[in-house]
Amino acid sequence: MTSSGLLAAGDKFLWGKYLWDRTGRIAALLVCVLTLAGCAGAAVGAGAAVGVAAYQERGVEGAATDLKLTAEIREALLREDHTLATDVGVEVYERRALLTGALEDEAKRDDAVRLTWTVPGIKEVINEIQVLDSGIGDFARDSWITTQLEARITFDKQVSAVNYAIETVNRTVYLIGIARDQRELDQVIAHAREIEYVRNVISHVRVKTPA
Repeated sequence: MTSSGLLAAGDKFLWGKYLWDRTGRIAALLVCVLTLAGCAGAAVGAGAAVGVAAYQERGVEGAATDLKLTAEIREALLREDHTLATDVGVEVYERRALLTGALEDEAKRDDAVRLTWTVPGIKEVINEIQVLDSGIGDFARDSWITTQLEARITFDKQVSAVNYAIETVNRTVYLIGIARDQRELDQVIAHAREIEYVRNVISHVRVKTPA
């Protein structure tokens, strides 16, 4: 089974187990990955993923919901047009779907938005898909920018990096997630702007309401 196939199967199995027994959701995730992958290494990876989710502001339940919705959006895109599934980036956070990527025409971008809205549970679709003449950007450079930003906020003790998802398209950085306060979000944006080649930063991060 390919890694993408394993992820899709794992998503569906995890969500079924979660609905069946909310109190056992963490154990269910571990069992799911062990069963599908059949190796101890996968179990370690699953445990790490659950551990990260536990520290996120959205929690394990929120992370599981977003993971399920992401898988369903990707499946809907794939059924419609395999190029949509490969060219459109999907980040779901708190049931808000951020669509990024580069496509050749407006019609395909509209299709991606329409298909995302067909997934039950999605409460907002944020359309940041770029339309380029070639439909192709500098993927290697964009990936480098994303990696640089992830590293910077991970090692910044003033930032809870687990609460942010990052996508970079054509040197524009897109952010979604939850900031503990405005100061933290400003710090993340500042890190992004300091990275070489970045020409724009667009935030869809929700600032957590003070208690």
